[in-house]
Amino acid sequence: MIDILALISDLRAKGEAFAVATVVRTVAATAAKAGAKAVISADGGVTEGWIGGGCARAAVMKAAREALADGQPRLVSIRPPEGLEAQGVKPGEEREGIRFARNMCPSRGTMDVFIEPVIPRPQLVVCGSSPVAVAIADLGRRIGFEILVCAPLAEQSAFPESDQRIDGYALPPAGGRGRFIVVSTQGRGDEAALEAALSAESDYIAFVGSRRKAEALKSALAARGVDSARLRAPAGLDIGAIAPEEIALSILAEIVAARRQRHPRGAAVS
Repeated sequence: MIDILALISDLRAKGEAFAVATVVRTVAATAAKAGAKAVISADGGVTEGWIGGGCARAAVMKAAREALADGQPRLVSIRPPEGLEAQGVKPGEEREGIRFARNMCPSRGTMDVFIEPVIPRPQLVVCGSSPVAVAIADLGRRIGFEILVCAPLAEQSAFPESDQRIDGYALPPAGGRGRFIVVSTQGRGDEAALEAALSAESDYIAFVGSRRKAEALKSALAARGVDSARLRAPAGLDIGAIAPEEIALSILAEIVAARRQRHPRGAAVS
């Protein structure tokens, strides 16, 4: 059997989303005991571990899928009908952060299961090597983003640190994580970078440049059948930014706002 903690470490290293279900309390006879764990994949299946049979599985799987969708942990209390009645609750009801579910197994025991979603670090994709691009990568790394630099190989020395580098602008799949793309090519490969960015899965795409330049690029892309409706241009919040670091700050503030609208309080991050 695979070691659960080793599996969790491996999944974190791969940047995969998953949930960890842990039995935190049992009352009377239950198949699983306190401390039992299971790793649940993003598609809702048990990857490894065991927390009981069918009596608990449906309620735990449902809570895990919801936790992975909104980034919030769950506490599920699985009880026999008389236990729910004694508590004055119905199956599916939530009170004080606890969701109650019915246990119809012959054991008639109670089991409380804590479900923690583990979401990969959001990915910040920086296309180009302009001073603004370098500042975005530096500040983004410091506030917790995984940095993917996309630029011609000859330009990548401008970035002292990054998590991944791609020669050019062909983006890999996002892998289910949050992805935020900023194109700051400064006239060197603007259309190629924008077309690649607009073809990729992402939560945010922005172009660093003037409104006039952005409109000209949108027209050129539209002539080739590329839909640029998702593109934010000019990028960033209007804070009167002038220096590259100030522009980077305005863009990252907009990205953080977009991210928090999706996951208001966040989740465990790998």
